[in-house]
Amino acid sequence: MIDRATVDKIIDAAKIVDVVGEFVTLRKSGVNYKGLCPFHDDKNPSFMVSPAKNICHCFVCGKGGTPAGFLMEHEQITYPEALRWLARKYNIEIVEKELTDEERAQQSERESLFVVNEWAKDWFHSILKNDPDGVAIGRQYFRSRGIRDDIIEKFQLGYSPQRRDALSSAALKAGYKAEFLVKTGLCYEGEGTLVDRYRGRAIFPWLNVSGKVVAFGGRVLDSRTKGVAQKYVNSPDSDIYHKERELYGIFQAKKAIVKEDRVFMVEGYTDVIAMHQAGIENVVANSGTALSIYQIRLLHRFTNNITLLYDGDEAGIHAAMRGTDMLLAEGMNIKVLLLPDGDDPDSFARKHSTEELKKYIDEHQTDFITFKSRLTVENTDDPVKRSEAIGGIVKSISVIPDQILRSTYLTDFAHRISMKEQTLIAEMNKYIKQNVEEQQKEREREERAANLAPRSSEATPPLTLHSPKEQGNKVEKLLMREIVRHGEEIIFDGIETDDGQTISLNVAQYIDFDLSQDGLQFASPLYNQMLAEAVAHSGEPDFKAETYFCSHPDLQVSQLATSLAMDRYMLGGRFVMPERENDLQKRVQHLVMDYRLDIVEARLKDLQQQLRQVGNDVERMMQLLQEHKETKELRDALAKRLGSDVVV
Repeated sequence: MIDRATVDKIIDAAKIVDVVGEFVTLRKSGVNYKGLCPFHDDKNPSFMVSPAKNICHCFVCGKGGTPAGFLMEHEQITYPEALRWLARKYNIEIVEKELTDEERAQQSERESLFVVNEWAKDWFHSILKNDPDGVAIGRQYFRSRGIRDDIIEKFQLGYSPQRRDALSSAALKAGYKAEFLVKTGLCYEGEGTLVDRYRGRAIFPWLNVSGKVVAFGGRVLDSRTKGVAQKYVNSPDSDIYHKERELYGIFQAKKAIVKEDRVFMVEGYTDVIAMHQAGIENVVANSGTALSIYQIRLLHRFTNNITLLYDGDEAGIHAAMRGTDMLLAEGMNIKVLLLPDGDDPDSFARKHSTEELKKYIDEHQTDFITFKSRLTVENTDDPVKRSEAIGGIVKSISVIPDQILRSTYLTDFAHRISMKEQTLIAEMNKYIKQNVEEQQKEREREERAANLAPRSSEATPPLTLHSPKEQGNKVEKLLMREIVRHGEEIIFDGIETDDGQTISLNVAQYIDFDLSQDGLQFASPLYNQMLAEAVAHSGEPDFKAETYFCSHPDLQVSQLATSLAMDRYMLGGRFVMPERENDLQKRVQHLVMDYRLDIVEARLKDLQQQLRQVGNDVERMMQLLQEHKETKELRDALAKRLGSDVVV
């Protein structure tokens, strides 16, 4: 781990204009800089860079942050990786935190595995380029597949010689331990000696999202594929590689996925490579296995949209059907494109120009529900099979988390098959109920497994706000803006407590204290987290809320803080003070009361709704009327303090 002093040194040295300028063309705009946003298809410059605040922000898509935050979003790397990137740029030596012996051993072994894989990748690539057999056999194979030299370099393709110990001998001679050659899967032990796993094969390195070599795929050359049981041999699982967590081509594709806001999923290595060569770079492969939840969530970091691109035979159809419910459940928008029978993405891409390929994809990809309906419901006259197919599609729709999208799909499907929408809704609700029950059972199993203590029925949880969404979110955001901008500033000094002590409260402490008096908390979990952190760090002498949150290792926190720290009026290049700093105390008190008023008004609406539904239960009606009266009095008192006129 990087020690705190080094982190501070890196953060102090990093200049936002320098960092963003490596990826975005910037031009001066008053005291700031602006350019086209790298995170969406920006036509008019909406990406603002503030040297004074050392942050950047897009006023359209909302992305940005500090130098580290920008790198985390743009390069899709972790906070420590972003710090190391900045350290290299500014020639800062990384000082690691002292680790335990066990932690040091684990870290050392993982790093050793990465180092061995990196060496092996370079060795395979060198053999392909410089060894006579590598050039005559390996390079000729790639050229026979139409793969250009620049693409060979881009994917660092290689070749492993036929000799059973070619790699292992070279590795041992270079000083690498046999232990790590086995643990990475590059070699295996056979009859007391090391045997190269990929001998005589074309090599496809797997790079993870950060660009580290985690595994390899080795393909038997075309002249030898006949009668070979395993055309491809892939690395076994190891401490640095788990197949269900990785996607081939993700490192080369990640920037294009973000830019295009879509990812194409294909089956194999050569499909990915052929698509890149055809000019379509937002493409990855899961190498013929069903998508896992880890792979889906990895893709979801870059986009919500996925197109499954497979050949049109039975195997391609089967591949398109696998894992789709998981994709839908994770909020991914799925389209499917089956290529003409006899073609896979590799062969199809080599036959067509980039323009023809893009045009074909745009014209022929369909949403998943339409695809599944054509394949099943509309492809049979058998009532039983048709009924089962309809149920299967409704079940798929039921897992979609977005209620509006779910409803839209169901309406379209009902029209498509000429069935009453109400019938499908009833069926879908059954599946939704089953899903909820299964999730509940799973949670209970997890709680039992973790030996969690049962919750007391008498415990009163903190009140979660249910104020009107638009206004509630607006007031929450205004309060959070004050916490980010002024969280450490004292607004009440010399307050005497009941026990005679004198205390001071800053903005964050006051908001936390006031809300906690009635067990209130923000509706947004992220806001609650940030308020708690601001209060926890308030005792630190050098704590400055804006710097702390904008530099936060959690990208979500950093981006929110950046958006709250930068105002829309900065887009024009001029600073205009929107608020009077000496009114901070009044402003915070007013916002807290506004927030309470939102809560009270929401409670009044809830009580009115309950009164309309209470029926003939006189006792319950009297209780509700009394609470309504008290809540209304509280609402009027708050409104009076705020100077509002309430129409009764």
